[in-house]
Amino acid sequence: MFDLVEEWTTMVADPGFARRMWHQLEPVHAPFWYAPEVFDEAAALGFPVTTRWPSYFAWRSAPLGEASAELVAATFYSFSPRTVAEHVPAAWTVASPAKVLEARLRAVDRMYRTLLGGDAGAPGVAEAARLAREAAEAAGIGGRPLAAANAALPWPDEPHLVLWQAIGVLREHRGDGHIAALVTCDLDPCEALVSLAAVGGAPREAFAARGWTAQEWDAARDRLAARGLVGPDGTATEQGHRLRDTVERITDDLAIEPWRAIGGDGAERLAELTTPLLVAALESGLLPAVNTLGIGKVAAPAR
Repeated sequence: MFDLVEEWTTMVADPGFARRMWHQLEPVHAPFWYAPEVFDEAAALGFPVTTRWPSYFAWRSAPLGEASAELVAATFYSFSPRTVAEHVPAAWTVASPAKVLEARLRAVDRMYRTLLGGDAGAPGVAEAARLAREAAEAAGIGGRPLAAANAALPWPDEPHLVLWQAIGVLREHRGDGHIAALVTCDLDPCEALVSLAAVGGAPREAFAARGWTAQEWDAARDRLAARGLVGPDGTATEQGHRLRDTVERITDDLAIEPWRAIGGDGAERLAELTTPLLVAALESGLLPAVNTLGIGKVAAPAR
């Protein structure tokens, strides 16, 4: 594995570039999980909307078809299987995956038109959609189930919908690679969260909705402590920081393929074109200040 990482480092001039593109594009995609237009569409399908989770599991897993709780827990990874089972497969008795996917595009359309106003059909959006789609179509899907499921969906006609869907493929491509990195580094789903909190990635409270009990969290922390990865207070040791650095570096390396395909100039142009939407998303008030999505963070140098 480490020989492979070294080889990738040689091939990629700036391995941290993939992370910076994630920080650029994730906030462009993420308003979907919080926008009122999305909750409206969820309610119209029949999902409870007092919290975002019943529709979240439906929206995100619908590309997999009528997925079981076991499949969703495996592909989402960091959620407690109990939490997943509260929503899946019950979601498919509310609306079929096909209906969910149709409503998903309606919700994206309404959300982006609100964020961009009259600029939703601007030439810059069309150019951004073309570049993002080119990157998404270059993303290898072998061993990446969520990326593959989203890549198999038909492309919509409207450029702003293409842009959101392409970013969705890219984020799931990165996410699938991140899970591979966690498994490679021997971090189970709960340990993945505990170790991230231990290095200051997000406070423990930010992970409450993932559904792990206090006992499960403490047991995961004890397992990490036995490996020398966290100290008595739950913060990461030097070894723990190194392990999380390794996880993030592998994730970055496994996410570089789409950006190599469109080149540095293409990626920089995509970042430039999506900046107005990024600013609109950040100024909308929809995105939480404390989050686990990398929103609002500056990409750390790859180590």
